[in-house]
Amino acid sequence: MPDLTNLPDAEQQIVALAEQLRPVFEKAPDTVLIGVFTGGVWIAERLSQLLPGHPPVGSVDISFYRDDFSERGLRPNVQPTTVPVDIVGKPVILVDDVLYTGRTTRAALNELFDYGRPGSVQLAVLADRGERQLPIAADFCVWPVSLPSDASLVLVRTPVDDSEGKLTWSLDDA
Repeated sequence: MPDLTNLPDAEQQIVALAEQLRPVFEKAPDTVLIGVFTGGVWIAERLSQLLPGHPPVGSVDISFYRDDFSERGLRPNVQPTTVPVDIVGKPVILVDDVLYTGRTTRAALNELFDYGRPGSVQLAVLADRGERQLPIAADFCVWPVSLPSDASLVLVRTPVDDSEGKLTWSLDDA
């Protein structure tokens, strides 16, 4: 069990994730970053600044693709999905903050394929909690972590002056 009182620095984790991804972008500079709303979008935006060629960043909101939609209902902050370039035949890195059951990733893939068939899709996450309910795995991860099932690991953006804010981890009871 990890030390839950001292969570890692999310900003440093993004730099480490960028280093893992760098060879992908050096080999295939037309690779597109697509973040899963919200935390994945924040990470994808940061990654674009750190990667060669500053790859384009899109976002997917999975609200209408969730398999628990009938139980949870529609959240009031639904965001539009944006795919800034034609992804047909191109490599895509799907970015999320936390991989847990795999259901969010499945929903994001369904949404993404509505915009075309990418040449390939790889998954990059900051934290991988394990405990999968679907056969989905991260291709790139900087923090494999085991947490109690009733814990919720959340990436939070705290405003700092006029900047885009500092990203930090928060651990909440579910």
